[in-house]
Amino acid sequence: MRIAAVILLVSLAACGKTAVRASEKEFLADQVMVFDDDPNAAAADDHINSNREGAAGGHGTGGGGCGCN
Repeated sequence: MRIAAVILLVSLAACGKTAVRASEKEFLADQVMVFDDDPNAAAADDHINSNREGAAGGHGTGGGGCGCN
C-alpha cells in the first residue's frame, strides 16, 4: 500500500512539468480547438445568459490593465 502511494505521488508530481514549445502553440490555436462551432448560436446563448443573469461580458481580452482598452 505504501509503495502504491509513493508511486502515485511521484507520478502526480511529474505531471505538468513540460512546457509547450513555441513550435507547438500553432496547434493549440487550431480551429478544431474552438468550443463553439456556430458563432451565431454562441451569441444567442450569451444574450440569453445576459438577460437571465443580469451580467454580460467576460469573454476574450479587454486590455492589459493600463485602463486604455
